Amino acid sequence: MAKKWIQPAIKKPGSFTASAKRAGKSVGEYAEEQKGKGGKTGRRARLAITLRRMSRKKLRGGGRR
Repeated sequence: MAKKWIQPAIKKPGSFTASAKRAGKSVGEYAEEQKGKGGKTGRRARLAITLRRMSRKKLRGGGRR
């Protein structure tokens, strides 16, 4: 796996947050709702969930380094 995989994975920063706001939901709620769908929205939802998990691991000091 490449070291910097997150930067190229995020093509349009803020687009998923904007769609969550348009739907009137928080990013977490919207991601959970959309994660099973295909296309860009589903892919962005799964990435948002993954990044949220990674930030929690980093705060707790767990995971690989």
